[in-house]
Amino acid sequence: MTSPASVADIRKTFLDFFASKGHTIVPSSGLVPGNDPTLMFTNSGMVQFKDVFLGTDKRPYTRATSVQACLRAGGKHNDLENVGYTARHHTFFEMLGNWSFGDYFKRESLKWAWELLTEVYKLPADRLLATVYEEDDEAYDIWTKEIGLPPERVIRIGDNKGGRYKSDNFWMMADTGPCGPCSEIFYDHGDHIAGGPPGSPDEDGDRFIEIWNNVFMQFDMAEDGSVKPLPAPCVDTGMGLERLAAILQHVHSNYEIDIFDQLIEAAARETGVDDLSNPSLKVIADHIRATAFLVSDGVIPSNEGRGYVQRRIIRRAIRHGYKLGKKTPFFHKLVADLVKLMGAAYPSLANQEQRITDVLKTEEERFFETLATGMEILDSALAGGVKQLPGEVAFKLHDTYGFPLDLSADVCRERDLSVDEAGFHAAMAKQKAAGRAAGKFKMDKALEYAGAGNEFVGYEKLEAQAKVVALYLEGTAVAELKAGQNGVVVLDTTPFYAESGGQVGDEGAIVSGSAKFAVGDTQKIKADVFGHHGTLDQGTLAVGDSVTAQVDTAQRAATMRNHSVTHLMHKALREVLGDHVTQKGSLVDADKTRFDFTHNAPVTDDQIREIEQRVNAEIVANAATQARVMDIESAQKTGATMLFGEKYGETVRVLDIGTSRELCGGTHVARTGDIGFFTITAEGGVAAGVRRVEAVTGMNALNYVQGMETTLGGVAGTLKVTPHEVPARVVALMEQMRDLEKEMGAIKSRLASAQGDELVGQAVDVNGIKVLAVVLPGADAKGLRETMDKLKDKLKTAAIVLAAVDGDKVQIAAGVTADSIGKVKAGELVNFVAQQVGGKGGGKPDMAMAGGTDASGLPKALASVQAWVAERV
Repeated sequence: MTSPASVADIRKTFLDFFASKGHTIVPSSGLVPGNDPTLMFTNSGMVQFKDVFLGTDKRPYTRATSVQACLRAGGKHNDLENVGYTARHHTFFEMLGNWSFGDYFKRESLKWAWELLTEVYKLPADRLLATVYEEDDEAYDIWTKEIGLPPERVIRIGDNKGGRYKSDNFWMMADTGPCGPCSEIFYDHGDHIAGGPPGSPDEDGDRFIEIWNNVFMQFDMAEDGSVKPLPAPCVDTGMGLERLAAILQHVHSNYEIDIFDQLIEAAARETGVDDLSNPSLKVIADHIRATAFLVSDGVIPSNEGRGYVQRRIIRRAIRHGYKLGKKTPFFHKLVADLVKLMGAAYPSLANQEQRITDVLKTEEERFFETLATGMEILDSALAGGVKQLPGEVAFKLHDTYGFPLDLSADVCRERDLSVDEAGFHAAMAKQKAAGRAAGKFKMDKALEYAGAGNEFVGYEKLEAQAKVVALYLEGTAVAELKAGQNGVVVLDTTPFYAESGGQVGDEGAIVSGSAKFAVGDTQKIKADVFGHHGTLDQGTLAVGDSVTAQVDTAQRAATMRNHSVTHLMHKALREVLGDHVTQKGSLVDADKTRFDFTHNAPVTDDQIREIEQRVNAEIVANAATQARVMDIESAQKTGATMLFGEKYGETVRVLDIGTSRELCGGTHVARTGDIGFFTITAEGGVAAGVRRVEAVTGMNALNYVQGMETTLGGVAGTLKVTPHEVPARVVALMEQMRDLEKEMGAIKSRLASAQGDELVGQAVDVNGIKVLAVVLPGADAKGLRETMDKLKDKLKTAAIVLAAVDGDKVQIAAGVTADSIGKVKAGELVNFVAQQVGGKGGGKPDMAMAGGTDASGLPKALASVQAWVAERV
């Protein structure tokens, strides 16, 4: 075939090629690894297969291929500062890959790679070279004897990182476990570009570019550094789509390939820049891909974790637009361009186009509010020949104006300056220490438990016979607890549900003979070990005792109602608000359910009513609840909702409640009708793009509605109307109140005018300036200002102080006519008076306001005004 004309063609050709070799095409997983809490973002194609390589997961196929969306912008893999300034660094990129799970190995992997590159993509063979691990004779022979690559173009790379197996061509998943040699394929851009081949002193140049890495997992490394062969060797490969596209489209920089050409043109359009080679346009083009894909995977801007990385990337893009002269939001307008280019390959991007646009626009508007001020502070701090931005200034920019540290560092780097990062972190630590000192935090000691896991029987029954296997007092294991002591009890069998998945732990009692332990909470010590926290009310409880564990049935029933309705509410939220709704947190207890979810606007009253109607319709249907335990792949095939960011094991619990199907390990009602009744009690925002609803069920819902009816009835009685007439009556009263306020304002204005006429005669001439300092009985701040304006008009040349008293509180207004502010400043005058009545104030030279808390000092303060003015004129 001829060289592919577009990134889309290259992507499709790769997948089609490996499909023809018996590989299953696997869709790209999300940028947030759902099965690996050790990673912030998916940074390679093998992440979604990690558990397969570790042997904790199985797939129905042994050969796979994918084009994986990847991100490197936080933690260990952070390319952010280089993006826009080099030819090949990105935050977001696409990784082409093929895998063998105990099927084919080196020979097939290398031969297929060569076939695809030279016969399908038509890369010139004489431009390709390979590296192998120094001890990997097998791979070397495949390249030289079977594929026919000249020996001088197959380079052995030894232990170049200090010690055996510390090589660029030896891959390790961790310090121990699966590992093996690599064989990398390089493309030679030609001798007109600086740089040497891999393994040479000049290998960091741009002439020889790695395009494909074949990893051969064939060993298991022990803690002592020794290795033994794996029973089923595997293959993991990765090739950067952008790098390959640059070669196939005959350009040197990734930013010159077709997809970036179009994104850069879009960025230039929105920023009004003509020079398409401007590095800032490259930054913007790169960052729109990263931020849009992150939003589509549920990551919204915040001040912690993944959300903070998202915020950093967005704000870096905005700052580069600002640098190009763009002073209004523009970045979100590029989403439509991106969807046109990548929406077909990534349907979730296209399906969420409007939501992604809204999230980015909201973040832009928020940052633009402080960007100009922050840049002024930054420019001022970097003026005058300084070599380094002070750490306290960098922290102020971060804390007050939303400038991430790397954004300040980005600006400094452009000016060949640095940031005092140690000073920044010291200021950050100081603030955190102050916050900790102001708060009241309690940390429990970790409980050291080495015994067997307990059996949880709480799905089937709420009372069980058990044996005490461990006791803890103040975090330390003990043989017994005595009456009055607080502690933790571990049983071999328990019906108590331990807090998990948003559901609080059970309460109840553990009894044995005369001993009674009141359980106030149940928490997990380990995944399969539950700790019962509480107080021994009477008797003595010892390790080995036989006990009866009794869950508080009323509390459990109320909690189950709220947990079950959470599933129905989650489904209704998605149906009413859109598929972009994903759970961001929940808390379910006996009183309520609290549910956080992604959404960019308040939920309207009409939408809340629609959600309530849908959920209550499910309750009335009284469908039976069904729980099934199955492997994760079977669960996925059922269409069950998998919660964002959750890590699931090999087996999961699929729960059907009404028409909802989710993975959940919590406790639930037997039928939807058991929930009784559902109503939403509160809705509001908790973070940018995250909303929260609170709701109640059963008797709590009935009590809530009856309480609202009682309140409404009381209001109706006060207004002497029926409850149905309350809204109209309230509207009428509000209109009447507005009319009265207008009349009152007019009366006060006339009164102020009349008072002004009376007060003119009390003014005293002080060296050519009329001075007046008096109290206006019954005046408010508005009245003081209106009277001040009239007196200034009448007195022409004057310094005036007017005061109003309400109990011990004092309001003060000071005014100076325009021809006198060269001698007397209203702000100084009002502050002089305010200090004498326990207050302070300030304002403009011609008008200023102040307050005070000691009205007894007001007569003396007003009397001192003439002398104060006399000193200045």
